[in-house]
Amino acid sequence: MDQNQLKKAAAEYAVRFVEDGMNLGLGTGSTVTYMVAALAKRAQDENMELTCVTTSSRTKRQAEGLGLRVVELNEVDRLDLTIDGADEIDANYQGIKGGGAAHTMEKIVATASDQVIWIVDESKMVETLGKFPLPVEVFDYGLTQITERLAEQGLNPVLRLDENKEPVRTHFKNLVLDLNVGQIADPHALADQLDHEVGLVEHGLFLDMVNKVIVGTPDGPKLIDHIR
Repeated sequence: MDQNQLKKAAAEYAVRFVEDGMNLGLGTGSTVTYMVAALAKRAQDENMELTCVTTSSRTKRQAEGLGLRVVELNEVDRLDLTIDGADEIDANYQGIKGGGAAHTMEKIVATASDQVIWIVDESKMVETLGKFPLPVEVFDYGLTQITERLAEQGLNPVLRLDENKEPVRTHFKNLVLDLNVGQIADPHALADQLDHEVGLVEHGLFLDMVNKVIVGTPDGPKLIDHIR
């Protein structure tokens, strides 16, 4: 099975945890694209009533195009379940997200959810976080200064550019710095360090947030349950 088949298998498995009447958070990324398609099919086949909140305009367009009801997060009190991807997951089920520059919205939605499921292919499972660059969303204002401060801390920030060599913009029109930090021995300490950095909107460390992980493997989807 190739990587896309592994993603698709994990995504389709995740949809079985959706129940009629749920408020759902829908993440962002290539694996989530498969999940939204499977979710829309199940909702139609079983005449399910679902209310969805999305974490990017890409996911919103797909979900609405497939007939799912999408509302703003402010229109619901809580979310029953959020299903999202991840860029890395370590042995303690801590994660890095933000490869799609949507991590601020993804973190807000995950925090508003009673349960969080991550869907990944097996390449995303690592012993220690840090091979994947850690994204941080920052304002234009003070970009030079925050970049210098992060560099002085040894975090090796690089401004993310698109294929046209233009700065990538988030949903909130902010910029993304990718931190090339190497192995992250203590994710909580690094998160605390970044949380105190003035001018940094949000970082891509997702700690103590996930309840289930579904991993696409050549032998079929593997469910890791009862994480927290």
